[in-house]
Amino acid sequence: MSRQRPNPRAEMLRQAVAEEAARVMTEQGIDDFLFAKRKAAERLGVVDAAILPRNTEIEAALFARRRLFSGGRHDAAIADLRRSALQAMQFLADFEPRLVGPVLTGTASPHSDINLHLFSESAESVSMKLDERGVPHEPHERRLRFERDRIVSFPAFRFVAGNQTVDAVVFPLDGIRQAPSSPVDGKPMRRATAAEVAALL
Repeated sequence: MSRQRPNPRAEMLRQAVAEEAARVMTEQGIDDFLFAKRKAAERLGVVDAAILPRNTEIEAALFARRRLFSGGRHDAAIADLRRSALQAMQFLADFEPRLVGPVLTGTASPHSDINLHLFSESAESVSMKLDERGVPHEPHERRLRFERDRIVSFPAFRFVAGNQTVDAVVFPLDGIRQAPSSPVDGKPMRRATAAEVAALL
């Protein structure tokens, strides 16, 4: 049985949507792949879902775009974000913080949030720590996917470290053993300790 040959026009459209989604994410400071993908498809008039690129293809287009247009400026912006992340992680050391997401992978824009995972018996402990140090913070809830059909809600806090917004999700203590699924490739999220972030700098 012969394999179906890829449609060259469909492949070109798929690449165009990936590049447009990367442009939207870069220029608007968006980290939501699905939102950027839908916006790009709408702009290019693509209605066939089979043509839409995978998140990994958009991530590759993001890296390529930032290398092409930003060069050293992007590297410097990522370093600044990681320094702010490290500052927040050192402040929250009691909760074994882990850096995740675009700041860790290097796809962040200067407007991206710093995403942290914290581990504690209670979210109140994190709130009390922030209160003690006079750090204004906003509680909210973050929904994260673990398997295809399992989405779990966790308490989270938004606050500012340096000039950057930090979004810190609070997991139970044993949550350190299993990371939620990455929105990019569906595999367990990569998590970095403060020492690993320091090594990146």
